[in-house]
Amino acid sequence: MEAQRAPAPGSGETPFGFAVAVVREGVTWRCSPLSAQSLTSLAAAETELRELRSAGAVFGLLDIDDEFFLIVRPAPSGTRLLLSDATAALDYDIAAEALEKLDADIATEDLEDADPFEEGDLGVLADVGLSDAVLGVILSETDLYADEQIGRIAREMGFADELAAILDRLER
Repeated sequence: MEAQRAPAPGSGETPFGFAVAVVREGVTWRCSPLSAQSLTSLAAAETELRELRSAGAVFGLLDIDDEFFLIVRPAPSGTRLLLSDATAALDYDIAAEALEKLDADIATEDLEDADPFEEGDLGVLADVGLSDAVLGVILSETDLYADEQIGRIAREMGFADELAAILDRLER
């Protein structure tokens, strides 16, 4: 049975999952939901995150179908990204969009034959408390679903309660 691609941006269909903006101002963490469109369009997620305007760190955590996640961190010099599973680009447009934005030169045939692997900037959150080594360990825990990996990131960084409150509001 062949996998079906997740809906293209603007198709009206949204995959299961959640998109959350995380803001750190001083020592305070704040989480807020992003629109459902952020689950299908990397550009939409980037735009929403840029519009938050904060003096502190701003990044997005996107869980798509509990299959993979994206960390999106807009910056003046360009958006920093981490895609937890590059092979998801075979089935999800937003993952393919992330690989394109990362200028990842990975042939489709290579993705088809590969075990899941991350692509992007492992140090994307290093300056706000999550080292690339710890993020690498979280990504290596392939027995965890994407939402569980995001939960582990939140616990490591200290905003697990704030994330849980948003997910409860979203009924996740």
